[in-house]
This record gives sequence, structure tokens and C-alpha cells, in this order.
Amino acid sequence: MAEQQPSYGRPQTRSTGFNSNITTPSFLRKLQENVPNSTQLVGFLTLIISGAILLLLTGLTLTAIILGLIFFTPLVLISSPIWVPVGTVLFIAIAGFLSVCGFGVASLASLSWLYRYFRGFHPPGSDRVDYARSRIADTASHVKDYAREYGGYLHSKVKDAAPGA
Repeated sequence: MAEQQPSYGRPQTRSTGFNSNITTPSFLRKLQENVPNSTQLVGFLTLIISGAILLLLTGLTLTAIILGLIFFTPLVLISSPIWVPVGTVLFIAIAGFLSVCGFGVASLASLSWLYRYFRGFHPPGSDRVDYARSRIADTASHVKDYAREYGGYLHSKVKDAAPGA
């Protein structure tokens, strides 16, 4: 067997079946090696056609919007003294309705939590409420003890300041 020598930069011969003396440059050879198969070609054509359709639809949409603005702007300007107060009233009414609904849901949720808490079902967060209640009770007892301890001292000082009191 004859060993093949690498040919750097020289055109190579390739047998095509009918004329084996044709030489192809390396760029064309690389291009022929990377020819897409039929699946890739169909995918690429689908991409091109879909993109063209979407571009056409985008142009039609923008044209319709501009023509609508041209035709309906005078109507909107003429009737704007009606639309501004109506829009304001509708906005206030919808905002009030949504606020009332939100407050209703919040109060229903808090009443449900309180019902479960007082029934002893231990809803989420009840441990923190119990801890806060015990801290408040401890602080109140400390204040009461402090008042008993120093209450007599202050009472005697008041009698010294006002002997008839």
C-alpha cells in the first residue's frame, strides 16, 4: 500500500465518477463536506417561511393600529369631556370595590385564625402569640413587684412634702 502524504495548500484530486482529473480547492471541499442534510434544510426553510409570515403579520398589525389612530383620534378628542369623568368614576368605584373585597378576605382570615386559636387547634403562629402573652404577663408582674417595693418609699416622700395629705 502506498502511503499518502499530506498536501498542505495544494489542490487535491477527487474522483467524482465521470471525470477524475478535476481538482477542487480546499474551500469548496470543506463546503461540500458541510452540506446540510434534508432534515436541516427543511427546518431552515420552515424557519424562513415562519419568520416571513410573522414579519408580514407584524407589518399588517402596525398598519391597522396607525389607521385606527388616524380615524378614531377625532372621535376620542370630541368625546373626551365625557370619557374623563366616566373613567374617573369607574376607577374610584373599582378601587373601592376591590379594597372592600380585600378587607373582607383579610377579616375573614383573621376571624378564622382566632376561632381556631381559641378552640385549641394551634394555627400557624400561635406559638409566637403564646410567647408574647407570657412575656407581657411576666413584665406586668415585675412592674407590680417593683411598684410594691418602691411604692411605700414614694408614699412616705409625698407625706413629707405635703404633711396634710
